[in-house]
Amino acid sequence: MAIGKLDDAALNRALMARQSLLAREDRSPLAMVRHLVGMQSQIPGNPYTALWSRLVDFDPAEASTLLAERETVRLSTLRGTIHLHDVEDALTLRAFTQSVHDAVAYGPRFVFRKELAGVEPDALWAAARELLEAAPMTPARLGPALAERFPGYDPGTLMAAARYGMSLVQVTPRGEWGRSGAATLTTVEAWLGQAQRVPDLESILLRYLAAFGPASVQDAQHWSGVTRLGEVFEKLRPRLAVFADAGTGRELFDLPDAPRPDPEIPAPPRFLPDYDNVLIGHAQRGRVMDEGDRVNLFSNGNGYRPGLLIDGRLAGAWAHAKPKRKDAPAELAVELFSEQPAAVRAEVEAEATALLAFLAPTATVRTVRLHLTGRRA
Repeated sequence: MAIGKLDDAALNRALMARQSLLAREDRSPLAMVRHLVGMQSQIPGNPYTALWSRLVDFDPAEASTLLAERETVRLSTLRGTIHLHDVEDALTLRAFTQSVHDAVAYGPRFVFRKELAGVEPDALWAAARELLEAAPMTPARLGPALAERFPGYDPGTLMAAARYGMSLVQVTPRGEWGRSGAATLTTVEAWLGQAQRVPDLESILLRYLAAFGPASVQDAQHWSGVTRLGEVFEKLRPRLAVFADAGTGRELFDLPDAPRPDPEIPAPPRFLPDYDNVLIGHAQRGRVMDEGDRVNLFSNGNGYRPGLLIDGRLAGAWAHAKPKRKDAPAELAVELFSEQPAAVRAEVEAEATALLAFLAPTATVRTVRLHLTGRRA
């Protein structure tokens, strides 16, 4: 039985507190990555912005060193997308989400069924493992190498099936601060020198609640891409607090002692990178955005843009083009989805100025521009 109802305002402040977006925290980057159960890293530099918005005196070199020294790693896990994880999560969360990848590679939604008819999955995985553990390879090299083992099949299709079916790491220097490089792959076991581990589903869901709760079964499934988690929540029920969503009536589970701050506590402006899990970690996103603002964030047609939170809710988007030279002028363009009071605009501009200094520390000139959706403010 639910012990009370929680509206979007209450859910918002709980999420902001647990995501360290009410106030920056004095944690290490590794501790924050662990707490958040990974960070979206489809765009390699995004975790640095996400950590800057959450940590006191964040030094990107520290986070970059973690990646270079293999204390963190980038691989496809939650929802079948690239995330930055610590070693423990890298070895368990891919196994937790393997069904998501299998559904594309060789499962019910197999998109390569006709193209790879006659190829035994185990034989493909074994060939790819042998190649990638001999030396990391780019997808452009892996495909033709696999085609030599499986003549008559399309190299790109063989490569894609291997990427979905296997736990592959994008090796450094890709993802390091200030460095780049093509996506180059090897197996997580070869990169970390350890075997994958059987995931503890209860532990994973408890950690999800610690970082994203209160949340429903559907929220956890949306966050992970994994289905049939209701049974796990039922096992956990005696250990959890249970609330009702004031809007939908849906059950919300939470850790009994997790922070659920007063909804009136102020939340400062915060800049989030593309696909930050705050914005996509729930099936019901009313706690952090209105539908119209979600559409605005997606309005460029190429996926979600980096988002701006004002008072804990999505209220804008932003863009920063990396200068071609280290000392070149830099600009941060901030798009507000609605009119904001002068005091709020000043707070947004101050936070944007600090972000631009972080993103372009050697720029000779830095400019922040605020404008309303569809026109100049």
